[in-house]
This record gives sequence, C-alpha cells and structure tokens, in this order.
Amino acid sequence: MGRKGSPRSPQAEGGSRAASPPSPLWALPEELLLLICSYLDAQALGRLAQVCRRLRFLSSRDVLWRRIARGCLNSGFTQLGTDLAAGIPVKERVKVSQNWRHGRCRRETVLKWKCNLMPWMELDGEYLYLSQAENIQAYQLCAEGTGLQRHPQAIFSGHQEDVCRFVLVNSHIVSGGGDGSIVLYKLHGSYSVKFSAHEQEVNCVDFQGGLIVSGSRDRTAKVWSLSAGRVGQCLHTVQTEDRVWSIAISPLLSKTVTSERLPVMRHLRLQGVCLQIRLKVRGPVSCPGIQTLSSFVTGTACCGHISPLRIWDLESGELVTCLGTDFHRGAGVLDVFYETPSLLLSCGYDTYIRYWDIRTSTRKCVQEWEEPHDSALYCIRSDKNHMIASGSSYYGVVRLWDKRQTRCLQSFHLSSPTSSPVYCLRFSTTHLYAALASALHVLDFTAS
Repeated sequence: MGRKGSPRSPQAEGGSRAASPPSPLWALPEELLLLICSYLDAQALGRLAQVCRRLRFLSSRDVLWRRIARGCLNSGFTQLGTDLAAGIPVKERVKVSQNWRHGRCRRETVLKWKCNLMPWMELDGEYLYLSQAENIQAYQLCAEGTGLQRHPQAIFSGHQEDVCRFVLVNSHIVSGGGDGSIVLYKLHGSYSVKFSAHEQEVNCVDFQGGLIVSGSRDRTAKVWSLSAGRVGQCLHTVQTEDRVWSIAISPLLSKTVTSERLPVMRHLRLQGVCLQIRLKVRGPVSCPGIQTLSSFVTGTACCGHISPLRIWDLESGELVTCLGTDFHRGAGVLDVFYETPSLLLSCGYDTYIRYWDIRTSTRKCVQEWEEPHDSALYCIRSDKNHMIASGSSYYGVVRLWDKRQTRCLQSFHLSSPTSSPVYCLRFSTTHLYAALASALHVLDFTAS
C-alpha cells in the first residue's frame, strides 16, 4: 500500500471515473439546456464555461449571446435585430464591446501626408477608401487587424480639384468635387462617368436605387438619373436658399408597386464597358415587396431664418417637412446619418448631436447630446443601435456616446499638439478609423 496522501495510480483514477454515475444534466435535450442557459447573464455564462468542455461549448453558442449582444455597444446588431457582422462569433463581439465601453484600445497612426487636406472615407469589407486631394485611394486592411497596407491597391481619378465627399454603394463610388462635377466609378472595372453638376463645389452626394442626390455651395440640391439614355440628366433642382453641407437619401422602404414601376436591369455601353442601368417595364401585374425610394434630407448652413434640416420628396423635388424650429443663425448641419427610414442623426456647428424620430415629431428631436468642450461636430456615425461616434473640430477629438446616457462615454484626443478637425470617421465592430487634416488614425479595440 502506498502511504497516506500519495498520488493514486491512473488505473485507479480511470476506474473511479468509470464507476461515477453520469450527470442527470446530460439527459436533458439540448433545446432545454439552451433554454435554461438563456436566463444567464454574461458573467454567469463565463463561469459556466469553466466547468467542463461540454458546458464550455454549450455556453459559447451564438443563440445564448445574441440577446446579451443586442444590449451592448457596437456588437453588430441593429435595433431591429439585424446582424451586420455575421460570421464573427457573438461571444467575441460581446467581449470586444466591453473595450468600446471602457475605452480600452491601441492607437496607431497608419497614414500621413505632407499638406493639410479635408479627407473623406468609406469602409467596405477588407478595404478602406480614402479621398486625398483629387483622387480616391483604396487601401487593403491587414487580416491580422494591425492597420492597413501603406500602398493603395487602386486609385480612382477624375476630378480636376479636391474630392469633397463620396459614397460607396453596390460596388460603385459616386464622388462630388470642388470642380462642380460628379464622377461615377465602378470598383472592379475601368470605366468612369463624369458630368458637370453644379456651378460651385459639390459638398455632398448620396446614391441609391439608380438615383444620385447632390448638394452644393451654389445653394441648390439636385436629383440625377442613371437610367438608360438619361445618365447624368438632372431630374429636379431644389432651391435650398442656403449652402448645402450634407445630404442623405432615406433608406429603402418596402412597398407594393405595380410592374409599371418595377426596375429591371439593362446594359448600356459607356467607353467600351458594360454598365447596368435600371429601366421600367410595362404591365399591370402587381409585385409586392419591391423596395422604393421616398425622400432625402439636406443639411444647410443656416445663414437665414430657414431650418437647416429639411426633407424633400425624391419623385417631385417638393419640400416634405422641416425638422426643428429652434435653430440659431449659423447652426449649420455638417453631417446627417439615417439609421432607419424614420430615425435620423444630425450634427454641426451648434455643438449638438440630435436624434430625430419622424414618426413622433418633426418640430423637436427625441434626444440630444452636447459636445462637452463646445466644439463644432464635423461628422457622426452610429452602430444603428446604442452607440454613436462623433468627430470634433479641435484637436482631433473622437467621442463615443451611449444613447441610454446623457453624457459622453469616452473621448480620444488624436491630434496633439497641433489642432485638426476630425473630418470623417468610420468603424467596424473592432476598429475605428478617423481622418484628420494630415493623418489617418486607427483605434484597435481588440487589444485589452
């Protein structure tokens, strides 16, 4: 016999395990186990995962973490429950979300340029598109999440002066420039379509469903067609009576329409390259569920006594409504962002972020947040759920906001000692990119 307290032999341990009765927990169906675990919070699920391998696998299922994730910041779920980051385990997104809430991140300057610019950018999967002077450059994001490749994979040219803003929709880039023109590029093609749009610089553009809307310093907003034989034709000119700084088309709405309004795809040859154009077909057959465009919003400089935030009908070009009644002179709207067809965010010179719900009231916003240092807000973005990110006019300040709170959640000073506005920001569930006058910064929230 061994001494008291000596280790037991492997045979003795194996016999002991074989003799122990199975846990009655595993006699339950998996559906019932998941139902029981669905009542646990994140901390309890984490502790459950430490019990054994089987419970670790069970407690990591996306179905258990989805409810928790919808209450977190920037976890990839919208208010309506749509998953914008499918393919990434939900549990991992919840863990990274805690870094967003507590401001835990690694900062890096990934690009620099010599002269001061007013850059704009868009994120699309593995690429970041950044305007630099008269060009738009495509940079590939590194797979390991350590920034981006320093040399652009593609360069889109066409403007004679600096690109003011651009949008990326359905593998197409639409840009407005200081030369008063609009250029349409195809990401994976060699053609571009350019047409003169305004008498002065095109400050803002948006593109959806075969229609382009643009706003300019010349105090007009215009709607442009991309239909066959009408590419670049102006459908409506809206006299805004003020300089237009921002513009956005309301997200697509699902409506029942007849096939007389049903868009189909045809092909138009431009510069030897085939371009798909939406056309209309005739016929009385009803086609429910087709997505149709409804309206667009303009943000203007507020130099007069007219509301700087107005909604216009896309089909007629007529004014639908004005948002707000208590704007001070000079409280121009620099950026707008639609979350849903009825929910809209705006920001600008008056230092406020405003959250509008068009279903309840157009006279007063439902929520507002004030920039703590009384700085103008140049850009805004949200995760379409709880989190808002804003860029300020001084010292490259990026702020994170929780809609459920009244004060700023986190702030990051990216430009010091030289002051620069944050001209544009974009983020994924793991990284935030901020474009300043002479550099592109990234905040990596996967770092603990």
